[in-house]
Formats: sequence, C-alpha cells, structure tokens
Amino acid sequence: MRQWLGSIAFTVYLFASTAIFGLVVLASAPFPHRVTYRLCLYWADSVLFLLRILCRLDHVVEGFGNLPEQNTVLLVKHSSAWEAIAQLKLFPTQTWVMKRELLLVPILGWILWLLRPIAIDRSAGRKAVRKVITEGQQRLADGLWIVIFPEGTRVPPGESRPYGLSGALLARAAGRPIVPVAHNAGEFWPRRGWLKRPGTIRVVVGPAIPTAGREPREVNAQVRAWIEARLAEMSSDI
Repeated sequence: MRQWLGSIAFTVYLFASTAIFGLVVLASAPFPHRVTYRLCLYWADSVLFLLRILCRLDHVVEGFGNLPEQNTVLLVKHSSAWEAIAQLKLFPTQTWVMKRELLLVPILGWILWLLRPIAIDRSAGRKAVRKVITEGQQRLADGLWIVIFPEGTRVPPGESRPYGLSGALLARAAGRPIVPVAHNAGEFWPRRGWLKRPGTIRVVVGPAIPTAGREPREVNAQVRAWIEARLAEMSSDI
C-alpha cells in the first residue's frame, strides 16, 4: 500500500510540476539557452528527489569516465519515462532526436522547442535521416551532446527492436564516436504504469565506439550488441 500511495503522489507531482515549471521555463524564452536549460535541470532535480523519497527508487551510474572530453552522440536504450527525465542530469548539456509530434503537446512541446531538439517525421525515411545528420552536426558544432533512442520508441524490458542508422551516420559525418548507454529503468518504472518499484536503477555508460572509416551498419551492430549484452546482465541480477 505504501508503494502505491507514494507512486500516486509522485505521478501527481510529475504532471503538476510539468505544467508549473513549464510556465516558468517558457518565461525564460527571451534569455540565453543556458538559462532555459538550467531551469529544466532544477525540474529534473525535483523529480528525481521525490522519486527517491516517495517511491524509494534511486539510481547509480557506472562508467561515467567513458564519456569523451568532446561532445558527441549518445545512443541510449529507451524503456521508460525515467531516462527521458534523468538524462538531463546524467549527461552534459544536450539535445535530442525526437518525433515532431511532441512539439505539438501544449507547454511540454513549447519547452522542448526552446531546447533545440532535432524533431523528425519518422515516416519520412531518408529525409528524416538527412535532417538528423544536417541538424545534428550543427548542434554538435554548438557544443551540445546529441541523445538518440536508437529503437525510436519505448521498448519493454526483455524486448528489442531494430536500431536505426541515423546515430551512426551522424557520428561518422561529424567525425565523432558513439557512446552506448544501457539501463534497467523499465524494470522499475514500466510504460503506462503508475506503480514504481523500489530499488536502484543501474545505468552503464559504455566505452566510446569509433566511427571514422567504418560502415554505419557495422558500428550500429557493435552498439546494439554492447547495449543488449549489458541489459541481459542487468536482468539476471534483479
């Protein structure tokens, strides 16, 4: 019962705070990007704090030292809403590849637009990939890290979908490596689930994978093999 009550209280805060903080963030639109981003970090801090207090759900990060000094492309497993929030705190100043429909969501979409995402039409095929490569190189040149969910959508724990090539193509075009990231957040915060399981989410940052002179499909296969292998290990530990 305690876990249910805590989970419900947390979910109410999550939705309410998105609206309240959202209005504050929107008011920062005339100011530099760093001001808007800092406000978003305060919101993420509050969410992770209450998740720990109300739901007894914390996280630990391994391999943070694998992040290169220069900003680059991160391919992150997407199995929960948790990583979409926590990545703000886990990694340096970043933006994301996302479906353009999210920009149409009141308040949330407007906030996302201020954070300079690469919004794509997932049905556009090669046109969408070209947009990721073109705008992604611009964002990297501006000092932002690029976070991509390679499967394109949330995938339940224990399942996997084909990894898109846009991350590997962008990294190669920009002359940057790819950093793979695995985590087991979906085991604790399931999709469309109110109840959050208590415990510790494990996030593992992998070694940077070079892309120069390599075929994108080869790079993609290496990224996927690393992420899925780490996920199998995490699942066996729970």
